[in-house]
Amino acid sequence: MKKVNIGGVPEHFNLAWYLTLKNGEYKAEDINLRWHDYHGGTGAMNKALRSGEIDMAVILTEGIIKDIIDGNPSKIVQTFVETPLIWGIHVAADSEFNNVEDIKGTRAAISRYGSGSHLMAYINAKNHNWDLENDLNFEVIKNLDGAIRGLTEGKADYFMWEKFTTKPIVDDGIFRRIDNCPSPWPCFVIAVREDFIENDEEALKTILEIVNQTTAEFKSIPSIDKTIANRYEQELTDVQEWLSLTEWSQSVMNEKTINNVQDQLYNLNIIPKKVEYSKLIHKL
Repeated sequence: MKKVNIGGVPEHFNLAWYLTLKNGEYKAEDINLRWHDYHGGTGAMNKALRSGEIDMAVILTEGIIKDIIDGNPSKIVQTFVETPLIWGIHVAADSEFNNVEDIKGTRAAISRYGSGSHLMAYINAKNHNWDLENDLNFEVIKNLDGAIRGLTEGKADYFMWEKFTTKPIVDDGIFRRIDNCPSPWPCFVIAVREDFIENDEEALKTILEIVNQTTAEFKSIPSIDKTIANRYEQELTDVQEWLSLTEWSQSVMNEKTINNVQDQLYNLNIIPKKVEYSKLIHKL
């Protein structure tokens, strides 16, 4: 049996992987797919891809593109979630900040440099015409638990994370959400180490076929809203709203979209150069 390690965030976006694993669909194809939760998000997964700790990752588009350009030996093989990620901009519940202009020049909590929370802080700054040199400051907090501590204890001032994941923390009166910042591109892709693509392309195709069949039918799974609400401790109405806003993909990201991501990252000085489509994408 072929062992394959895959990483992702332990969030509702990735429930399709859990369902297909629970059903034994990979084992039926002689593949021992092992899922690894990465609470530290994209930055932690990039590190794991580089080291070979995982073969595949369900990872934020902007984060993996930056890291491939920076030398990560991986390629994007498919878009996983077609719609943008809605990043909530959060402050501590008792914070003096009430809107985005109030947090200009303050400290953004980020999971790590190169993570989505880091890169999207630049997108938010650009959206509000901030000075990228002087109006952005960062405090590394590792993960969501670190952000709760960091904002509550005043070590950082605001934190950007997926709106629905953090909604229970807002409901509990720990965070207050002052705004939203959607990513300007499809949010999640599937990235795979180049050596795995080279040596195990058939296994990779099989894995993608299995998960794609589930994501294509995901919204029609009976009581899927209740399943998500229970598993991720979300309010049912929040889950239903999230499902209405989210579309999965079963195809590879096109060149125009990849170029748009690169253009924006380059203009924000997040990447040092733009590269050819074939340097980032592998078509199976």
